[in-house]
Amino acid sequence: MSKLNRVGRTYNQNHVPRPYTPDKRRFSIYWTWSYPWEANRDLTELDNRFSTMTEVRRVGWPNFEGSEWDKMNFLQGIAGTLELFHRSTIDFQQIVGEITGQPVAVYQRIDQAGYKLLIDERILADTDTLMVFGLDHLVSEQEAEKGEIDAIREWLNREGTCLLLAPHHDVGFTSDMQQRQMEYKHHGDELVPRQQRFGQYTRSLMKELEVPVLNQFGLRPAVVQESNQIAPLTVNKDLDKLGLLNGVTTFNFHLHLPHYALTTEDTKSIHVLATQPIDLSRPHPFTAEGNREFNTCIWVPPNGNRGGDILLADSTIFTTLFGGTESLGHFWRNMAKLRVNV
Repeated sequence: MSKLNRVGRTYNQNHVPRPYTPDKRRFSIYWTWSYPWEANRDLTELDNRFSTMTEVRRVGWPNFEGSEWDKMNFLQGIAGTLELFHRSTIDFQQIVGEITGQPVAVYQRIDQAGYKLLIDERILADTDTLMVFGLDHLVSEQEAEKGEIDAIREWLNREGTCLLLAPHHDVGFTSDMQQRQMEYKHHGDELVPRQQRFGQYTRSLMKELEVPVLNQFGLRPAVVQESNQIAPLTVNKDLDKLGLLNGVTTFNFHLHLPHYALTTEDTKSIHVLATQPIDLSRPHPFTAEGNREFNTCIWVPPNGNRGGDILLADSTIFTTLFGGTESLGHFWRNMAKLRVNV
């Protein structure tokens, strides 16, 4: 976890706009969930909900048995798990903040206090890189509204903007119970139910912005033989015109990462920058079809009136909840140093 924070923490206050500074990118994170809807899920439901903190403690024992995680100091229900996600981006925020000289703003579609915030000028006016973390369950029916789509389109017309879309995994989308069990055994995470489908909000954005990608499955990355280190990425360096993957050999290990399937054959308008080898020792329908790697980082270059870049990478790449690597830090720094124009 991050070093002791030397400044006071604020909560439930209006964001203070960040002034434009030449070559200093302003980042904003947007969690697509309804925090109350996710936190209030019926715990007797097996599928399509986050784990409670109690379940996390049981499966992750003894990692969360310190007093800082007990009921006096930390939420024990689903809300506690959601707070773990918030805390896991602190290192990313710190590194980016040091490089850009700007704090990373963090928003939620519907926050703990019940306030709903659409993506509009309140978010976009002082944002150069918008990171849309798609951890809303499909059954919560989060959809981008027309006004949001129009605002994002207009914002992307400005050269130098960057929209990162991060729909999470789609585990057990089939009605075939045997396939659901195979997927569960493949990723091996006891905290993930047999069906956990994420990313309706980001899917609606991709449809309206004509981003030809669909998040599929939850695939377990391969590891280096006789170690617990994630296997290196396969990087398409010739396509990486932005230098996003300079010095990057791996992302962090996560048990169930989405495959960003292309829904077009137009390889000029969209580029797969990196793929991740899959753990082939664990059967999965995706590997049964002959696939050995999955798409993990995608770039949609500026096109037509759109002067901004669109990227796709999973939200776990920007967290330390599932570990972190020096290579991952290089990726964060490369993101922070992308060109900025107004």
